[in-house]
Amino acid sequence: MSLSRRLARPLLATTFAVGAVEALRSARDLAPQAAPVADRVVPLARRAVPLPDDPETLVKLTAGVQLAASLALATGRAPRLAAGVLAVTLVPASLTTHPFWSHTGEQRRSDLRGAAVDASLLGGLLIAAGDTDGRPGVAWRARRAGKDARREARHLRRVARQEARIVKANLG
Repeated sequence: MSLSRRLARPLLATTFAVGAVEALRSARDLAPQAAPVADRVVPLARRAVPLPDDPETLVKLTAGVQLAASLALATGRAPRLAAGVLAVTLVPASLTTHPFWSHTGEQRRSDLRGAAVDASLLGGLLIAAGDTDGRPGVAWRARRAGKDARREARHLRRVARQEARIVKANLG
């Protein structure tokens, strides 16, 4: 692993670990703030995973998932998966903590800055989720396997034609 990855992954994960611990400590206070987003996101997400209705439980669940994923990203354990999980949980968390559309004045500017920071973090997570650490990704390996299979099939057809000519010549 390169030096930049050894530094970048833990640095990126730090924000999520700190935020998750804070959210776990103050889940009761964050629940009313999370309720409007939870009301919209939970019904959509339920198609894929079962989620609780209670906003406080949802805040704790999100914080726990973010804490586990941030630790995985920081330690290099399944970093692509961890970055993907953090990216998925960042969007509703950002909508909850930075509702700039519902404020005016200084509060709106503050929320807009927070949303911009979260957008930057999302960009970093997307890069980390796609980072193969210099090794070929699954898509490349699949294309390569297809190419190899086509090349092998052409070779086998040539060999089969040659063998057929030899057999025909010996029989004929």
